[in-house]
Amino acid sequence: MADDAHDSSSPTPRDAAPPAAAQPDEAQPAGYRVPPLSQEGRTLTTSQGLRLRDTDHSLRAGARGPSLLQDHHLREKITHFDHERIPERVVHARGAAAHGHFESYGTAASRTVADFLAPGRVTEVFTRFSTVVGSRGSADTVRDTRGFATRFYTREGNYDLVANNIPVFFIQDGIKFPDIIHAAKPHPDREIPQAQSAHDTFWDFVSLHTEAQHHAIWQMSDRAVPRSYRMMEGFGIHTFRLTDAEGGTCLVKLHWKPLLGVHSLTWEEAQMLGGADPDFHRRDLADAIDAGHFPRWELGMQVLPDSAEEMFEGIDLLDPTKLIPEELAPVQPVGLLTLDRNPTNYFAETEQVAFHPGNLAPGIDVTDDPLLQARLFSYIDTQITRLGGPNFSQLPINRPHAPVDDMLRDGFGQQAVHEGIAPYSPNSLDGGCPMTAGADPSAFLDVPAPVAGSVRERRAPASFEDHFSQARLFWRSLTALERDHVVAAYSFELGRCREVAVRERQVQCLARIDAELCRRVAAALGLPAPEAEEPPAEDMPPSAALSQLGGRWPVDGRVVGVVVDPDVLPRDLEATLAELETARLRPLIIAPQGGEVVGRPVDRTFATAQTFELDGILLAGAPAAAVDARPTVDARAGTPVTGAAAVVDGAGRAVASAVDPRVIALVQGCWRHAKPIAAWQDGEQVVEDSGVAGRLAGLDPSGAGSGAAAGVVIAADGLAAAEALRDLLAEHRVWTRFEPAAS
Repeated sequence: MADDAHDSSSPTPRDAAPPAAAQPDEAQPAGYRVPPLSQEGRTLTTSQGLRLRDTDHSLRAGARGPSLLQDHHLREKITHFDHERIPERVVHARGAAAHGHFESYGTAASRTVADFLAPGRVTEVFTRFSTVVGSRGSADTVRDTRGFATRFYTREGNYDLVANNIPVFFIQDGIKFPDIIHAAKPHPDREIPQAQSAHDTFWDFVSLHTEAQHHAIWQMSDRAVPRSYRMMEGFGIHTFRLTDAEGGTCLVKLHWKPLLGVHSLTWEEAQMLGGADPDFHRRDLADAIDAGHFPRWELGMQVLPDSAEEMFEGIDLLDPTKLIPEELAPVQPVGLLTLDRNPTNYFAETEQVAFHPGNLAPGIDVTDDPLLQARLFSYIDTQITRLGGPNFSQLPINRPHAPVDDMLRDGFGQQAVHEGIAPYSPNSLDGGCPMTAGADPSAFLDVPAPVAGSVRERRAPASFEDHFSQARLFWRSLTALERDHVVAAYSFELGRCREVAVRERQVQCLARIDAELCRRVAAALGLPAPEAEEPPAEDMPPSAALSQLGGRWPVDGRVVGVVVDPDVLPRDLEATLAELETARLRPLIIAPQGGEVVGRPVDRTFATAQTFELDGILLAGAPAAAVDARPTVDARAGTPVTGAAAVVDGAGRAVASAVDPRVIALVQGCWRHAKPIAAWQDGEQVVEDSGVAGRLAGLDPSGAGSGAAAGVVIAADGLAAAEALRDLLAEHRVWTRFEPAAS
């Protein structure tokens, strides 16, 4: 093609946009590096660097003729496209991730020689969150266990802590892993339901394989529908062994504790989000980091004696279906994880990262937990298939930030150009290199733990036979409100099962956990409640750490919807928005249409705003119905109202309001989901029209701060409204608004 054939209207080549700058008060630590294989240059080329004049037309035999086989650019472009997808993970397929750093407090230095836990050490990390059962195309907010996998790029090689947001697992032995996953996945005949446990095969398995009951009750709790990855606890599940500088050992359970607290969605919110915003969790994580609200977790350890029997207070430390109550072994903080940088490319980083619980650090070793033992094989095996061969560790996201000399050669995807002629040991031709580290204290040590004389057999220890006491501990540690949610979850999930025998068998299992739980679920399913099993007298007392409620937490990154009427703006609106941001909240301006308000862009219109993306709502006006507030355009415009401003038809029915009905729907949704509501000036009219004011059970809705017991505040000005809202958000939701069911 001639040079002058280039389209003159094509944009001028320019450099790629730089990554978003770090927040001024949250500077990224030194040491971040650009992946060495990132593309560069301003001119389009082939994969071999050949500069291209045109990428819009195939090479043809004349303008109307057939395409030619010799078109190497067409063949390369189409062939690469045909192979852009790799097999998704069997589990944890849908994920979101971020880069960050881990700063050691030094408090674990006396327990382990692991370098990244030395005093003051800062280590780069990459953390991936995920659902377990669903495919890559499933929704974020399904009821499911969540993965919480963190790679530490330590000076001694990669260390992976491959955790979940539930501290126990469904099974005790890895040989059962294919069974639980096959049971939880969609039915193979119809490939439905996707990313759900509310179906027959799941409950058939867990009701028959009763060691799964402890995990199942956690999955029926609010823990299975987290508000955000930023507000999700993480657990290493297994027991690990630490080695100190003198060779002494201890056993530990590892925990991630979010500084924002552990919070959840309501079940209705989770279901609505699955349709309206299936990317809610990944969007929330990325948006928070972009806004400078960097999520943080403390890494903690429950330190346990390394005894020959590997038991603690009667709990088998090799049983992954058991936890250690924090009252028996407090969680000791050892460092702080901060996620402060979003991935540059989802596929190259989030999708291709290959975690493995066998990626260990000197001073950290595995135990004989039979689930962990199987994971040590499974993770390596699956990556070979997913990532096209044994060299997946050479991908940029998987490369250690420590020197590598492994003598592994060749294979699919080999990127290194190895030197030397003797990749074997011992050798003399390459000077004997690479040599083993010998007694170097920085080298990994397989702890010489004793193995008791035994018989080769397929059998679990007797201590693995208790399948119900810890499920009972969890239930009895929850507040009455949390128990309501567990009952509702069991009732919903089992109500979706077609086989009556499956429902009946699971209700029998609930009878072995707690009589109240069994009775309430059986009543919801229309089944007789079997006689409950009398719990043993030595049952453990409730553990406060298992409940999510009752505390106060930072409000960083909480999303506040600010409803405005552009025609009547409060004078203090700009100052109120600034006050919200000073309090580390994220205001979303919600207006009838797009544009700007007080020099800020409108974030949502009444047509696009949804209750479930808000943590609270601030009413700065009473906007009239916009032109698109018609039920045929937006169903929420049919929201009935009963307030003083309602317009009634001849039959006395409320048919309209001076306020846009979609704003009424937002407020009613916030009320229903126990979210705080604050208003000032004309915003008070919205509270009245929504019917919320009439539900305050006699509380006087006038005056700053009144009504706060029900989470509804009518304030004298915007600053007072913002302050009251911030105070309410510190408790996540206003659960005192609703009475829990009587036991």
